[in-house]
Amino acid sequence: MKTFERKLINVRRAIHSNPELGNCEFKTSALLERKLKGAGIKTYRIGKTGLVGLLQGNKSKSTKCVALRGDMDALPIIEQTNKSYASKVPGVMHACGHDANSTMVLGAALLLAKDRNFSGSVKFIFQPNEESSGGAKAMVDGGVLSNPKPCGIIGIHVNPWLAFGKAGFKIGAMMASVDKFEVELIGTGGHGAYPHYSKDPVVACATLISALQSVVSRQIDPVEPVVLSIGKIEGGECFNIIPKSVKLLGTVRTLNEGVHKEIPKQIEKIIKGIALAYSLKYKFNYKMLGPVLVNDKKVLNVCYNSAKNTLGGHNVIMLEKPSMGGEDFAEYLKEVPGCFVYIGTAGKQTYPWHHEKFDIDERILGIGAKLLAAMAKDGLYKL
Repeated sequence: MKTFERKLINVRRAIHSNPELGNCEFKTSALLERKLKGAGIKTYRIGKTGLVGLLQGNKSKSTKCVALRGDMDALPIIEQTNKSYASKVPGVMHACGHDANSTMVLGAALLLAKDRNFSGSVKFIFQPNEESSGGAKAMVDGGVLSNPKPCGIIGIHVNPWLAFGKAGFKIGAMMASVDKFEVELIGTGGHGAYPHYSKDPVVACATLISALQSVVSRQIDPVEPVVLSIGKIEGGECFNIIPKSVKLLGTVRTLNEGVHKEIPKQIEKIIKGIALAYSLKYKFNYKMLGPVLVNDKKVLNVCYNSAKNTLGGHNVIMLEKPSMGGEDFAEYLKEVPGCFVYIGTAGKQTYPWHHEKFDIDERILGIGAKLLAAMAKDGLYKL
């Protein structure tokens, strides 16, 4: 197993040192494809960088299929780990562990290709552009869940807050929907010393930012988790000029699809009221980038038991709380039942996802590969 572990570490480091942003994962997908083909696994492409491997077991010609998914894209962050395998690409870094996720799926593919002692087939999905919440939908639209259609899909992600080697599962809703909205308040500009000759969008913007929080605190049932955050404010050119317009960019996260559909209406109602009060016009654009990630009970139970058998019961936990972070693995779950699992990488010095010093304990690669292979085989017989 040590030789196998070293092989995975080398792959992960090659990907880590050459990170690529969403939909630009050309070197990453090419490397993974070479490894799959070297193990005798059939491959095909979806879009510019999406990669799929398909492996048929030797026991029978069953039509049943289970899919494993790993993501490949990096982030626009300057790495500060000072590791020998640190990013060679200025301003781009694997700060979320997608290099590890894709390596673990590759590892599972290599283990299953060596074994092949199973009925049915396993589909290995290497997905681009998870960070922008568009990669999974593009893969689904490109037919990744057909020919054959999986009876279950399993996604994995390293987690720096979970103790090393532990697998974390969550019944039902596990991760939030991801929405993006943009508001532009449009008035008339003028001199800062004579505001009465202008229609000031800056003051209205300040009111709007505060008022939008009432959507969460007053318009939504308080037992429903909702987050509304403003991430960008843009407007103005000079200290003494009232600008013509101000733009806001924000995100909404929810765990309830009913609430998810209602929130845009509530937001626009507030925008409209404030624009009217300040004699302004407005533009409002709301995009639902990804749905709530809801694990399927049957697939979760199969994966949970596989994890106990593979890692030991003491290393498998059921998470109490969902995350308000998003994950476009949810797009696959709209089409087929599935389960998302965390694999713990926490150590003595742990940095969060998207931090410039984020890294993992690479021993997890072999553990995660073994876990995924076991879950895939159990899924073929129990789903």
